[in-house]
Amino acid sequence: MTHFRNPSRKALFTARRFRNLVAACTASAILSGCGAVNHMMYKTTGDVMQGFSRDHTVPFLMESGDLAMGCAMSEATAPLLMSFGRVTSEPDQLAVMLYLSAGGCADEQAREHELAALAALHAMNGNAAEDAMIRQKRAHALAARRYFKGWQHHNAHYGEPGNGECPDFDDDMDEFIYMAGLLSGLQSLNAQTQSTSSIGVPANIGSVVARATGCLENDKWWGAPMALRATVWAMIPGAQPKGEDAFERLEIADAQGEAAGVRLPHVFHAIAALNRGDEAMVREVIRNHAESLESAPANEDWRFVDAMATDMIVAVSDRLWVENTGHRTPLGQLGTFWDDKQEAVETMDLDDLL
Repeated sequence: MTHFRNPSRKALFTARRFRNLVAACTASAILSGCGAVNHMMYKTTGDVMQGFSRDHTVPFLMESGDLAMGCAMSEATAPLLMSFGRVTSEPDQLAVMLYLSAGGCADEQAREHELAALAALHAMNGNAAEDAMIRQKRAHALAARRYFKGWQHHNAHYGEPGNGECPDFDDDMDEFIYMAGLLSGLQSLNAQTQSTSSIGVPANIGSVVARATGCLENDKWWGAPMALRATVWAMIPGAQPKGEDAFERLEIADAQGEAAGVRLPHVFHAIAALNRGDEAMVREVIRNHAESLESAPANEDWRFVDAMATDMIVAVSDRLWVENTGHRTPLGQLGTFWDDKQEAVETMDLDDLL
């Protein structure tokens, strides 16, 4: 039997391969086009998010006095907002604020662990005290890493600080973020020291920050730049210039902060006094802060900064109270201490009325 080949089968097979090839090429073009469109959309979204966060979210937060909400926001949104650096320019300015706030969250945890350790020591519970101190050091290490990231992003945006050249600030928020970056740098060194471990923070960061504060207008920023600089003078041997007195400068800065309703200089003053071991001065700063809260409201534009200062002053007060009594500062009694002399109260003898 003779078999005949169908001449159309080969042509049909060839046509089918051609169609498949065309389909594959078309799909590839579509997918690559989708990738380009997606990248453009991501970049646009990232640029919008960066601009909105800087111009609206940060100012809105600064007007709020809710530290816990600010802490939660920074920890929750930092990965999302920072990931836009993969598709557009790195959000360095935003990173300064995010990591400074997130570092403050870890610092708050460290302070809680410290208070737990002090309370355990007061109760003669050595094991609990040791465990709390270990947790405290871990929290400080986390804070140091976060603060240092903020410092690195600060330098990426503004350039290396303290080299004699000041950046040209676009607006007040730009200048505020610059100051926040300096604070983040100083805090990274402080947290690294308290963690008793090395995070890679340069030891000279304090002197660099002190020089860089010269780029800020002291009167505009509630005396905080001068207070920060004076604190470095007080803490680093040989850093204080001739003819200067760090603690006189801190007192002047205190008055500026109180008048402005942003009492951040009180925090620097307390830190410097603690470093010197002058408990009487620490108590005086705490009392002045408490009295100022009664007499002067917080600046409406910077409630968050003022609330942060009060939170840190309360933390210093709590440490003193726990060390000496086993419990924190009683509610509503900031500015008072366990050994304050009670004012004599006139009493009436009721025996004659009976």
